[in-house]
Amino acid sequence: MATLPPTQAPGPAEYAGDDITALILDCGSYSTRAGFAGEDTPKSVVPTQYALLPSGEPLYGENAIHLPRPGIEIKNPYNTDGIVEDWDTAAELWEYAVTSRLTGTRQTPASRNGLNDDKDQNGDVNMEQEMEQQADEQESPLAEYPLLISEPSWNPVKAREKTMELAMEEWGVPAFFLSKNGQLAAYSQGKATALVVDIGHQNTSVTALWEGMVIRKSLHHSPLAGNWLNNQIRTMFATQQPPVPLVPHFMVKTKSAVNANEPAVATYAEFSKPPTDSFRRLEEDRVLTSFKESVVQTWPGPGRLESSAAPGAPNGYSNIEYTRTLPPRPFEMPDGWNTVFTSDRYKVVEGLFDSRAAYTSPEQPAPRPEDALPSLVNRAINACDVDTRPTLLNNIVLTGAGSLIEKLPERLQTDLQTLFPNPKVRVLANSNPVERKFGAWIGGSVLGSLGTFHQMWVSRQEYEEFGAGVVEKRCK
Repeated sequence: MATLPPTQAPGPAEYAGDDITALILDCGSYSTRAGFAGEDTPKSVVPTQYALLPSGEPLYGENAIHLPRPGIEIKNPYNTDGIVEDWDTAAELWEYAVTSRLTGTRQTPASRNGLNDDKDQNGDVNMEQEMEQQADEQESPLAEYPLLISEPSWNPVKAREKTMELAMEEWGVPAFFLSKNGQLAAYSQGKATALVVDIGHQNTSVTALWEGMVIRKSLHHSPLAGNWLNNQIRTMFATQQPPVPLVPHFMVKTKSAVNANEPAVATYAEFSKPPTDSFRRLEEDRVLTSFKESVVQTWPGPGRLESSAAPGAPNGYSNIEYTRTLPPRPFEMPDGWNTVFTSDRYKVVEGLFDSRAAYTSPEQPAPRPEDALPSLVNRAINACDVDTRPTLLNNIVLTGAGSLIEKLPERLQTDLQTLFPNPKVRVLANSNPVERKFGAWIGGSVLGSLGTFHQMWVSRQEYEEFGAGVVEKRCK
């Protein structure tokens, strides 16, 4: 293939041409999303956590990790900062996300179907040699498509180069590109200039984008995200009087209806060897996530939850006292125990905005004030040039599954307007929860389907000429 100038798009018959669909892979610490460019949503969404059998065999997928087995351990190839630690497992997981729902495994070519094999003088086939030859000829199921992968904005250089090596060397993709989550989330909203607030599972990040380019000094992230909220709910359950019983689904065989706050009437599963702590915690987190999605609500403001002025409330009422007058929300545990929650459902999220309001325990220390959401945005804005700040504050894109909590966009709008009274603050949160949850993947789908993006792909020829270091120059 002839070398192309960097400003000239490849021809239709070459990589990334109009007749070739790109694969979009959005890798996160909670789930891995995969699909083809131009589609509305990812066709493949698999958990990033995986099950490790006592034999050492890893199992991937929703069904595999939620089935209780003796000695099963739940692992994650990412660390708590959202960076890949176990590259071998991550590579298998990403390939599984693509092949299980999108491409399937590559079929054996007809020339190697067993009818044309070389035989010895006795008419037998050397099976070991045959299997080795088939393995050499087997093409990677990802080798047919250009590949765009998302990454956290704080991804280190070594991890970026390792991702490119994986795509080019192991998967043999014809073209590759690496793009930051914040960039892609902005593109999903049709924005080239924006301040992206992404509330994920392990981390919340803020990324400033100006005319499509990331402003590196604006990049900030904190651990106050979806998993931290789960731990807040866990701590809140433990501090209730009496404590809320947290029983995962796999422990319950049968249950009967009971009145609120009465002991559960259920038959519990018995195991000859109890499931491991990591498996039980995974299943408890499923219950906590369900509670977070159905009960938890953000105090919309104005003011903090502990403040004394509530809109429309009688004089002397604090905001938290006012929330107790609002209709409560019920929740039923898997074993049938149920109750209603009033002000507690607001206090869970308050720590995202006010670190002093967070639930604390020996396992859950108080968060740092600078990690709170308004402080994170404030630091990112102050790191940008003065002339750009009004435009960025007028284009704040809120994305990520953690942002789906009710009234969270309104609270962020109120707090930021208090911090920045002069410029107009506008928080843009997509009303479609699917589009907000998969914002980065959708942005990658939009980007990968643009004809003007074809000149941005890093080709295999460039990789072979310049090595993995080319990712720093081309994927900014």
